[in-house]
Amino acid sequence: MIINTARFSISNANPSKCPDDSRHEYAFIGRSNVGKSSLINMLAGNSKLAKTSSTPGKTLLINHFLINDDWYIVDLPGYGFAKRGKEQREALEKMIRGYILNRAQMTSLFVLIDSRHAPMKIDLDFINWLGENGVPFAIVFTKLDKMGPVAGKRNVQAYCEKLLESWDELPPVFLTSSEDKRGREELLDYIEELNKLPISEES
Repeated sequence: MIINTARFSISNANPSKCPDDSRHEYAFIGRSNVGKSSLINMLAGNSKLAKTSSTPGKTLLINHFLINDDWYIVDLPGYGFAKRGKEQREALEKMIRGYILNRAQMTSLFVLIDSRHAPMKIDLDFINWLGENGVPFAIVFTKLDKMGPVAGKRNVQAYCEKLLESWDELPPVFLTSSEDKRGREELLDYIEELNKLPISEES
């Protein structure tokens, strides 16, 4: 897939106020500081599309970006940022869950995992919650450029083996790097295939 245009559409804190149209949406989520904004910018071919920051937890709203005037990338707030107050954490969790469970246009959720780390309970719990609720998702390992090829492959394999302790089969898995654009073509090809399906079949 070739990306010709990528532009900001809308930000909001209420899933019911997301764009009122029938375009496919692909949402991205992950633990704070997983490299979500950088990955979105890499996919869109626009380094300034999603705001990146060295400070975790900057995304607080549901952000829609319209790609090729045809489908949306949705940037969701990260989870697991301990420095938030309890009230703000609960509000963000309610917003995220409301979008994921009720947004018919969300064709797939991409769960980002930092490939440098061993499996973390917060990620495993979130992935299992998606499975329990029948949410269509894929796993995207980020920051593969930060390790050598052997270490990266070993970490990803260990993570997948951990998931298979509770899953009969894995969802689609992608290996990416925002720095060297690894995985970009594979992710966009996957999205292109899903775009061919009617939204009603996936909801």
